[in-house]
Amino acid sequence: MLGAVTGMALAAVPLSTAHAAGAATPSAQGRGVRVSAWSPSMTTGGPSFDDRTIRMVVHSSVAGSRARITLSNRYSATPLDVGAVDVAVQASGAQAERGTTRNVTFGASGHITLPAGAEAASDVVPISVGAGENLLVSLYVPGSTGVSTWHSDAFDTTYLASGDHTGDDGAGAFGATRTSWYYLAGLDVVPATAKGTVVAFGDSITDGYRSSTGTYRRWPDFLGRRLGAGPRPQRLSVVDAGIGGNRVLTDAPNLRQGVSALKRFGHDALGRPGIRDVILFEGINDIGNNAGPDGQPLTAEDLIDGYRTLADEAHTARVRVIGATLLPDQGNGYYTPAAEAIRQTVNQWIRTGGAFDGVIDFDRALRDPANPAALDPAYDSGDHLHPGDAGMKALADAIDLRLLRS
Repeated sequence: MLGAVTGMALAAVPLSTAHAAGAATPSAQGRGVRVSAWSPSMTTGGPSFDDRTIRMVVHSSVAGSRARITLSNRYSATPLDVGAVDVAVQASGAQAERGTTRNVTFGASGHITLPAGAEAASDVVPISVGAGENLLVSLYVPGSTGVSTWHSDAFDTTYLASGDHTGDDGAGAFGATRTSWYYLAGLDVVPATAKGTVVAFGDSITDGYRSSTGTYRRWPDFLGRRLGAGPRPQRLSVVDAGIGGNRVLTDAPNLRQGVSALKRFGHDALGRPGIRDVILFEGINDIGNNAGPDGQPLTAEDLIDGYRTLADEAHTARVRVIGATLLPDQGNGYYTPAAEAIRQTVNQWIRTGGAFDGVIDFDRALRDPANPAALDPAYDSGDHLHPGDAGMKALADAIDLRLLRS
C-alpha cells in the first residue's frame, strides 16, 4: 500500500529552450493535462547510501512546463529520509549550468520522509523544458538508507558525492559514478504540444541493454525523436518502462530484474500521467528460461494468456495496447528448437489473435532474411539477442506512427 506524502515544489530553467515563469500560485498548481516525460521502472535490491548526494540525469522526451518529479521508496522496507533535492540544467557530466539550480521544497520544508512502499509527486512550479534536454536531479540522503529502490541498468551516468552537495553547480565533489538511478522514478510536465503518453513496456531490449551509454539510443528514445521530427508538433511523449531480465508471468529470481509484468503493468504502464498507448514487447525471458506459472515448463498458451490479461487490463483502463512480436535469438543461449517453436507460435498469435489494438512486427523487421531464426547481423549487438544501436533505430523505424493515438 502506498503511503500519502506531502508534495514538493521545484523549478528548473534550461537556458537553451526554457524560460523562467513567475512563482507558483495555488490556483496554478495542477492545471493542464499532464504527460510523463521520463519514467523508469523501479525494482528492489539497490545499494544502501549514507550521507551522500546522488546526482542523476533526466532526459526529457517532450517539451513542456510546470514540471513535477516523482520520488519512489516503493520497493524498500524502511523509510527514506531525504534532506534536500534540487534540479538544474546539465552542462556536462555532473556540472550544472550556472544559475539554473533550483531547490526542491516539500511545502515549506526542504525535507521529506517517504514511508516504506511510498511514492511522492512534487508540487507544480511553472517552468519550461525542451524535448531532448537533460536535467540533473540531486538527492541528498543524510542517513543510512538501507536497501534502495532503484533502476539498475540506466545506461546513463549517475554521480555521487559525500555530504550535502545539492545547490553545488560544480562537478568537483562528485568523485564516484554509477550507471543506475536511485529513488527517482519520474518527470512529468504540462506539454507544449503533446496530447498524451506512450509507454514502451518490456525487458532488456526496451531498457537499452547493449546500446551506447549516455547517447539515448534505446528504441523508445528513437521513437520519441521520430514523433518530434514529424511535420506536425510532437503529439506524444515516450517513456521507457523496460527492465532487464523482466518476465511476463513470473518474478525474476534476480531482484533487480523486477516483479512480473502481470504485477507491475498497472503501476508502471497504466499509472503514467497522460497514458494513451502501451507498446507491449516482452516475453523472451519467459521463453528463454522456460519459466511457466507455478514453476512449470512454459507453454505458448501460458504466455498468450498473460498477454490477454494485460490487454484486458489496459482496455479496462481505456488505454490502447499494441503488441510487438518477439525477436529471433538463434546463437544465444536462450535458443533451443523447443523455445523457437514457442516463439513462433506466440508471434503468430500476436499477429492474428485480435487481442491487441495494433501490431508491430519487430521480428520481421530485424530477422536475418537468410535465416529467420536469427537476428540480421547488421542489427545484432554481438550476443545474438539484443540489437545494437542500428538495431534499436530499426525497431523504432518499424513502428507505424498511425498506430499511436494522437
